[in-house]
Formats: sequence, C-alpha cells, structure tokens
Amino acid sequence: MDPVIIYIMGVSGSGKTTIGKLLSAKTALPFFDGDDFHNTANKEKMKAGLPLNDDDRAAWLASLNQLAKEQMKKKGAIIACSALKEKYRKVLSDKITVPVYWVFLHGSYELLLARMQLRKEHFMPAALLPSQLKDLQIPAQCIAIDVSATPGEIVETIISQIKE
Repeated sequence: MDPVIIYIMGVSGSGKTTIGKLLSAKTALPFFDGDDFHNTANKEKMKAGLPLNDDDRAAWLASLNQLAKEQMKKKGAIIACSALKEKYRKVLSDKITVPVYWVFLHGSYELLLARMQLRKEHFMPAALLPSQLKDLQIPAQCIAIDVSATPGEIVETIISQIKE
C-alpha cells in the first residue's frame, strides 16, 4: 500500500480510538490518538466541562498536521481526531501530498451518550457531547459509517472503501 493519511473523525464517543487501533492492526499503518496530543490546559478545560474554542485547538491541530507530514514520508498513518469543522480539516491536511481519507464515525445521540457515560477516567465528560454536535460540520468528501455496526464491520467497510 502506498502511503496514505487516514483521519478517523467524529464526536467523542464515536469509537475513533477503537476503530483506529483495529484498522492499524489490519493495515500495518501506525495509529496515533489525537487525544494524546492535547496539552494539559486543554485536557483540564474539558475535564471541567468547558468546550474548547478555536484558539485552544490551534496548537493541537498544528501538531497533528506536523505528525501527518512526518508520517506521509514513511508508510502513512491513521490518526484519530475529532476534526469537527471544515477549517480544522484544512489545517490537518495542509501540505499533505499523499492521499488523505476522512472516515466520519457517526451515531445516534443516545448511543454516543451511553458510550461516553461508560468510559472511566477519560478527560472528556458526557456533558460536552451537545457542544461537539453543535460544532460538527460533516465533510463533503468522506467515508461515513454508522457506529451501530460492529467494530469489525466498520473496519472492513473502511478498507473496502479505501481500496475503491
């Protein structure tokens, strides 16, 4: 497989990390969780129930773009990142010269909320789900997948869509 950058995107609770790890195991592309690139101030703000604004996200988005630029020179990568707005996706894909795929994981509010409520020790509280859904701008070009499917089915769908 030629190098590609695959962004697994969606609101919190959509399964970005789970799907990213499984997709990585199937494709041998390295997986990076965007949550690991948030600074402490951002994590503390979210933990306090306050949504991030565009200024809060700027350095985070730039660091993920830098990661993608480094990885495109190797074998590519899978990066889990909310990428809620089109302007964020422009930053994330800036100067990426290999194919970029946006995998948009979506589900019902009830399913996403239930998943968030089941998570333990995550900095993102379920109370922030409405603010994420409010900010969400669905990409015009993406692989959109309903997360009510099993993780295995989701990964197989992603692989088949990218091969097309």
